Amino acid sequence: MGWRYRRSVKLLPGARVNISKTGTSLSVGRRGATVNIGKRGVRSTFGIPGTGISYVTQHSSRRRSRSRQTAVSPRPGYRTWVIWLVLAGPGCALLAWL
Repeated sequence: MGWRYRRSVKLLPGARVNISKTGTSLSVGRRGATVNIGKRGVRSTFGIPGTGISYVTQHSSRRRSRSRQTAVSPRPGYRTWVIWLVLAGPGCALLAWL
């Protein structure tokens, strides 16, 4: 096992810089809905605070494939949308209530 380092610094309400051994990233959002921008791309996280249940979506990736084959990304299926709606619906309602 190796050593890990992680530090989070609050910039403004709802914005913070995350510093780790492998790099830095910027997180914007509140409990339940966060967008993270880092060297691995843009990632959104929707969750139900206090439960440990969340749904993560990778919007873009800055990593380039080493092979010359073009990968076709599959469209999200019915199951993905249902899971997203189940998790994001109550989370958005909770954020609106707060």
